[in-house]
Amino acid sequence: MTGAVVVVLDAVVIGLLVIGCLFVVVGTLGLLRFPDLPTRLHAVAKADNLGLGFIVVALIVDTIARCGDGLGIVGIAAKLLLIWVLALLGTAGNSHLLAGSQRRRNGPPEAGGGS
Repeated sequence: MTGAVVVVLDAVVIGLLVIGCLFVVVGTLGLLRFPDLPTRLHAVAKADNLGLGFIVVALIVDTIARCGDGLGIVGIAAKLLLIWVLALLGTAGNSHLLAGSQRRRNGPPEAGGGS
């Protein structure tokens, strides 16, 4: 690849990493600021999974920019996507278990929207 293409790909990777990190930080702030468990779970699940998605895409783009051979790139990209899918499944399962535990402990939520 030419020098200009590498610089553009580096800028794309940096941009994707920054966006991903911002989503993770916002999810963490939601975890710290929201008042109850369901809203905290929602903030962490949505923001962190989206942030991890941006980070995985950045790593795949960086791998494509650094490695020239095709088969190695496919393997690395598949592993990174598998990590993301497992994180998505883990977050969904964890959120479901935590919300179910709170529901059993406190009863069903009120039908009015809460406070």
